[in-house]
Amino acid sequence: MTDEKIHQKYMRVAIKEAHQAQLLGEVPIGAVIVHNGQIIASGHNMRERFQDVTYHAEMLAIMEACTALNSWRLEDCDLYVTLEPCIMCSGAIVNARIKNVYYGARDPKAGAVDSLYHLLGDQRLNHQVHVESGILGEECSQMLKDFFRTVRKKKKLSRKKRWTRG
Repeated sequence: MTDEKIHQKYMRVAIKEAHQAQLLGEVPIGAVIVHNGQIIASGHNMRERFQDVTYHAEMLAIMEACTALNSWRLEDCDLYVTLEPCIMCSGAIVNARIKNVYYGARDPKAGAVDSLYHLLGDQRLNHQVHVESGILGEECSQMLKDFFRTVRKKKKLSRKKRWTRG
């Protein structure tokens, strides 16, 4: 199997995680962590459910991987995530010593890997991470666009209902 096919295989699992988040009314972002060719952890956004800002897909997957390996050092692990990690998640990725990050869609408003900042490659930090972007990027991006389009429609309908009652 080619590297591209391998990356797509794991990203498809991350996309399934993102769909789980969407079913819960969460922003559809999913992540998986791979160690020695095996998925050892996965996560999807759970911020709304637990009202906890740290419950991003990447953070939950990192916590699960640390438990699975009984170590905070994830040096031989790869992270696959549907959206470019934010500042918080990028910090956790660096601190966990994750080797590679593969992400789908760019995040022009909060991305800390390529869009707004370049934290994972910052030579001033004690660890740098190899990054590849655009893995099933269009599919990941479309899922987010569809989600937010639906959210906007619901808000618009809600406002209309308030106007017609009053």
